[in-house]
Amino acid sequence: MKKIFYVTITFAFMACSSVKIESDQLDQVEKFANTITAKDLGTHLFTYASDEFEGRNTGEPGQKKAVEYLKNFYITEGISSGIIGDDYFQEVPASWLNKNSRRGGLKDSENVLAFIKGTEKPDEIVIISAHLDHEGIKDGEIYNGADDDGSGTVAILEIAQAFKAAVDSGKGPKRSILFLHVTGEEKGLLGSKYYTENPVYPLANTVCDLNIDMVGRIDDRHKNDPNYVYLIGSDKLSTELHNLSELVNKKYTNINLDYKYNDEKDPNRFYYRSDHYNFAKNNIPIIFYFNGTHADYHRPSDTPDKINYELLENRTRLVFHTAWEVANMEKRIFADKAVNKK
Repeated sequence: MKKIFYVTITFAFMACSSVKIESDQLDQVEKFANTITAKDLGTHLFTYASDEFEGRNTGEPGQKKAVEYLKNFYITEGISSGIIGDDYFQEVPASWLNKNSRRGGLKDSENVLAFIKGTEKPDEIVIISAHLDHEGIKDGEIYNGADDDGSGTVAILEIAQAFKAAVDSGKGPKRSILFLHVTGEEKGLLGSKYYTENPVYPLANTVCDLNIDMVGRIDDRHKNDPNYVYLIGSDKLSTELHNLSELVNKKYTNINLDYKYNDEKDPNRFYYRSDHYNFAKNNIPIIFYFNGTHADYHRPSDTPDKINYELLENRTRLVFHTAWEVANMEKRIFADKAVNKK
């Protein structure tokens, strides 16, 4: 997650609505969700956050290994690219990166896209995002970024596999799902900014973005109540999305949804600090899933052996179930709080 601090964010408390979960085959949906396992998440993460990937610094050799790992996963699973030509990479040129970053010296990089086409409303897109990069090597130490954001990255892989299982069973989603791994988040949310300025699918057709950034650990606030996740932004643009999220959680995962960082008075300003924000500022409803910071945040000690894989499993299933319901609703999520742009 991008490491900056500003002032407060806008907050609006949402009342309950008449949103209903429309899935008519709950047992099958849970069967697909159950393909998301702690074991598989761990298998991915012990590779993705290993020293071999050299901290996945934007444009550097370790990041190139990371995108190849993601691409090969999707090829092996038979999940197609979201890009014409089946190349999986949306190239992000160094010239653009350096123009949009204060740090400079960045090399060519790429977002990784994979796509499952909807059965009934294929032009409407549900995006599930996470950033693929981290801090790289500093002073000879590798910053593995297991939680930030290896956890979100491998969560997407497992969610994609679950949706593919649904497709193979003849129960694919009504709307299309775009699995979007963005680069350069640690340099200033660059990969998601590039995507929203150069969308592969029109932003007007994008239903929502479910963004996963750090979901494998427990923060100090929840040492005695680890079954939690912070939700940020779910009510900022869509009352309907927020209420659906609540209902999905009660139906399937029973996680304590903590809205502490959704409060406009919270000084951390997390709403603006991960990739969902580039969608939100384009009036696309979002949810940001987050476990909070911890002692290993942005340190070389953020390693895969410290991840709580059972929690990661349940949090990942929450995102899957939410995406499933959004993708299969009769009408697309309504952004009742969208700000008119002139």
